[in-house]
Amino acid sequence: MIDSKSPPPGRGFFGAALAGGVIGSLLTAALLLLLAPQLIGSRIVREGLLADPQILSDTVDALRDSQYRPVLDANRAAIETPFASSWRGSAKPDVTLVEFFDYACPYCKASNAALDQLLAQDKGVRVVYRELPILGPDSVNAARLSLAASKLGRFNQYHDALWLAGRPARATMAAAAGVAGLAPQPPNDPAIEAELKKNFQLAVQLGATGTPVFVIGDKVMNGAVGFDALKAAVAAARKAQAGN
Repeated sequence: MIDSKSPPPGRGFFGAALAGGVIGSLLTAALLLLLAPQLIGSRIVREGLLADPQILSDTVDALRDSQYRPVLDANRAAIETPFASSWRGSAKPDVTLVEFFDYACPYCKASNAALDQLLAQDKGVRVVYRELPILGPDSVNAARLSLAASKLGRFNQYHDALWLAGRPARATMAAAAGVAGLAPQPPNDPAIEAELKKNFQLAVQLGATGTPVFVIGDKVMNGAVGFDALKAAVAAARKAQAGN
């Protein structure tokens, strides 16, 4: 459980995001059920939901996407511009996929294969990695070392080595730091602390409910959604850009 009383940089903000995301989803569903009959007729709503229950899910998704669109529009550059070398894929992308992640998160680790598959198949995509260490002090130190490697142009070396070594701990972080040519102790770097704080603040605004969080175009996706969902979101973002 996340302890907002003694947070790392920005950790208290994430606690608010957790509550906001869950409460926001419940309120959206409740408002939809309460207001839809008044707007388009209870019989149409009832028959439509019986015929295709996916309508409710799709409508809630659309309302959620519209809720976060102003946040995305206002923070697009901050979200999609990578910190130093914290990205892989196309140098000139037509679609940017952003992942907020924690090295201690098993769902983030499970998502790596989907991201690798997407990058292998779609040469127009860039994946930007944003550190969101919410699972304790080792997560925070792993993120700081990752950003230090990123500043040296060695993000990918550290990133891959730590996932391979295992959950963040003194030994695994030291091993990954060695692969990336870093000292094993996280540096005291104001730029790194500012990046972590920014990422927590962005996650709050995006209604994050945990890690990973994916941002693709105007869509915010919480959880390990899998390759097919990521591919579909990339296609939708590409289509939206073509229509503008």
